[in-house]
Amino acid sequence: MPTNNDYERYQRARKQVEDIKGFYTHLMVYVLVMAGLIYINLRYSPQYLWFLWTMVSWGIGLLFHAMKVFNWFPFFNKDWEERKIKQYMEEEHKRNKFE
Repeated sequence: MPTNNDYERYQRARKQVEDIKGFYTHLMVYVLVMAGLIYINLRYSPQYLWFLWTMVSWGIGLLFHAMKVFNWFPFFNKDWEERKIKQYMEEEHKRNKFE
């Protein structure tokens, strides 16, 4: 019989899979829309490459989406969070000890 812990792990895994699926959907839409914008830009106004503004700004958003979904935070990762939590707990303990 599955335990409550198994159910929680299953729910987290299911959420992670849904997040990954959402990212790949976002990526697919990005590629299709960019292909269309590039075509329109180069066909009708090739002297000014305006599609680059959309490509770069949306691409930055896509990068942040990927970082969130794949848990890639070079600066504020889980280890950093745990160290900070421990640090603040120790500081609070020291303050309470001297009061």
